[in-house]
Amino acid sequence: MVFELKARFGILQEKGECSVNWCRFTHEGKERVGVIRDGQLYDVTKQVYSESLLEVIMLEFEPDIDLDVAPRIDVKEAVLLAPFVPHRNVICVGKNYADHIKEMDTEGAGKFVLFTKSPTSIVGPFEAIERHPDLTDQLDYEGELAVIIGEPGRDIDPERALDHVFGYSIINDVTARDLQKEHVQFFRGKSLDGFCPFGPWIVTADSLDPGDLLVETRVNGEVRQSGSTNLMLRDVKTIISEASRGMTLLPGDIIATGTPAGVGHGMKPPVYLQAGDVVEVSIEGIGSLRNHVE
Repeated sequence: MVFELKARFGILQEKGECSVNWCRFTHEGKERVGVIRDGQLYDVTKQVYSESLLEVIMLEFEPDIDLDVAPRIDVKEAVLLAPFVPHRNVICVGKNYADHIKEMDTEGAGKFVLFTKSPTSIVGPFEAIERHPDLTDQLDYEGELAVIIGEPGRDIDPERALDHVFGYSIINDVTARDLQKEHVQFFRGKSLDGFCPFGPWIVTADSLDPGDLLVETRVNGEVRQSGSTNLMLRDVKTIISEASRGMTLLPGDIIATGTPAGVGHGMKPPVYLQAGDVVEVSIEGIGSLRNHVE
């Protein structure tokens, strides 16, 4: 855990990144709110008057942070957590990449498909994905760009949709394919505990253009998924606009935007995750999740 965290900060330093990323971590047994800039981790809990990053997002404005007076935390002594656990279900977009629709051999191409994942499925960026062998023999992965809503809205104009975004992160939409097929809705097959690795942090909306980001998933080092967000059938602006039609989006809502081709279920023959496998989802400009199956 410490090695992975330290390595990722090192990568940020080498690339000279200067964006401000929000995170949640534990230090000396306490949960803290952090900011990462120039590869350094700062504890800003006292400046935001909260130990909850979700509460910071729900303020609907970015607090005035002075990193010159914020304690700098040794990454060897910190453990990254999922940025937050939302108050309501994660909103997920299905069938948003043409190649994924084709590999899954499903109907409904072109339709706007929404389903949800339970908040209790969320785990941190380096925590375990629970195997649930008593419930599924078809454990699968789906690397996705996550959109974090920062400003509430309903019936949002797509041209103003990005104004409602607090930032971007990564989700692995872990799925039990057999449970997914067994039920009319996807909820159970998508929502078992540990089925939503989330993080490693949130890149603020003003630091990232979501229109052309490389999304990749590796299993035990082998590239399984590799596709740009410019291949989405509906881009982020359209997703936000359509998801908000007749339904108010709230600060702290998470929208998972769909997955590119390359999932285990789409392989010939299918190859599902097993205990001991390591799944890494990375998105250009954000970072990586790295979770093992147990």
